Amino acid sequence: MIKAVFFDFVGTLLSKEHEDITHQNIIKEVLREVKAENVDPVKVWKEYEALTSERFKEFAGKPYKPIRLLEEEIMQELAKKYNFEVSPKFWEIHLKMHQKYGKLYDEALETLKTLRANGYHVGLITDSDNDYLKAQLEALGILELFDSITTSEEAGFYKPHPRIFELALEKANVKGEEAIYVGDNPLKDCVGARQVDMVSVLLDKNGNKKELWKECEFVISDLREIVIIIEELNGQ
Repeated sequence: MIKAVFFDFVGTLLSKEHEDITHQNIIKEVLREVKAENVDPVKVWKEYEALTSERFKEFAGKPYKPIRLLEEEIMQELAKKYNFEVSPKFWEIHLKMHQKYGKLYDEALETLKTLRANGYHVGLITDSDNDYLKAQLEALGILELFDSITTSEEAGFYKPHPRIFELALEKANVKGEEAIYVGDNPLKDCVGARQVDMVSVLLDKNGNKKELWKECEFVISDLREIVIIIEELNGQ
């Protein structure tokens, strides 16, 4: 019997397309702040995306290091390469741009509200710094929709380390087999969830991750499909 539904945040509830727009505006604002008019923001953004993706892969399953520090280190690398100073307001800019440009997938709010109305524990399990996540959830107006929030900062490890999933289950007071985890990264989300016997669901909106579907028990393209999956699993 499924009693709890947990979600990843970025790329699962939070639109990946709008996350790209957010990051572009972070780079533009960082460069504007230090008057680096001669630096191409698009070029810097593309390298920023590549470096952050690479760095997060390196930290998968490892002890937590603040994402703030990781991103500041990457910005310092780019600043050195392109000869500009990193604004001391970098993280402030980072949070502000996420609050301004972050957007949920169209069906996310409806899905969260439906699950809550149906009596399920609704939680977040995400690789995130606490200050970033709180600011973003408040800006989106969805902080109160979660019964529990578990971050890599709190757990001390990045996904797919089992500790972050175990901690979330403890908060919800459910067993792994009584919970579903929905994420967009097969190797971090599905693998991590299955380690603690949670039902793993991959959100693959464009079908771009077919080679890794085998890591997940269910694959969906719309978050509303979660409600149907739970009803089937619970024999309703």
